[in-house]
Amino acid sequence: MTTSGENPPTDAPGARVHGNAFELPLDLYIPPDALEVFLETFQGPLDLLLYLIRKQNLDILDIPIAEVTRQYMGYIDLMGELKLELAAEYLVMAAMLAEIKSRMLLPRQESLAEEDDPRAELVRRLQQYERYRRAAEDIERMPRIGREIYLVSTSTDHLPHRKPPPSVALHEIIDAFKQVMERAELYRHHRIRLESLSVRERMTEILARVGAVEFIAFESLFTPREGRLGLVVTFMALLELIKESLIVVVQQAPYAPIHVKAAA
Repeated sequence: MTTSGENPPTDAPGARVHGNAFELPLDLYIPPDALEVFLETFQGPLDLLLYLIRKQNLDILDIPIAEVTRQYMGYIDLMGELKLELAAEYLVMAAMLAEIKSRMLLPRQESLAEEDDPRAELVRRLQQYERYRRAAEDIERMPRIGREIYLVSTSTDHLPHRKPPPSVALHEIIDAFKQVMERAELYRHHRIRLESLSVRERMTEILARVGAVEFIAFESLFTPREGRLGLVVTFMALLELIKESLIVVVQQAPYAPIHVKAAA
């Protein structure tokens, strides 16, 4: 189907651009073939034949070959006028229709009318093509998920995972101890007394305080009231326990608080 542009009548309404109406010039010339819109498209000659048959509500088992051939040839001529690329299969079908039409004109015996019907092969091909086309349309209406796209999901709940505690560098332990020493300066006094402190005894005390399950804060192991000497003894006891792998020291992030627990 085509539509062609024509010269507008003098009393035709004006055009609108961006909502503003304006009158067309009276001397504007529009060639008759300025605009042609080709509306019908087909997937092949069988699709075209099926369209011509269904358009006129014809019985596919009793095709009027003469009328269908005339309309088919009209479509071929139209494609030539529009300078569209004409596939060879359209011309092959045109030749087949011409052959069937010529065979229909030949006299036949009534007893062999049904067996020698020249349209039988064409009807069979049209019926088969229509079945395949309907199946393709049914498939096209199906959801793409499950037909072309498959969703994949997985669960990681059953996978064992263990987050190892970050390692603690020696300088971070020293920095933490430095902060403890700075706080101990607040409790500095001049009272002199004799104290006997043992690193081994302090190691035993620390092991008794820490547990194997829960962590305790590094700073909580120090008693600022003991003064500098007591803090140094506690720190040496901690270093000995770390050296002998009796305690575990962890830090969740840089500059984060340090925690201690007994080794498993």
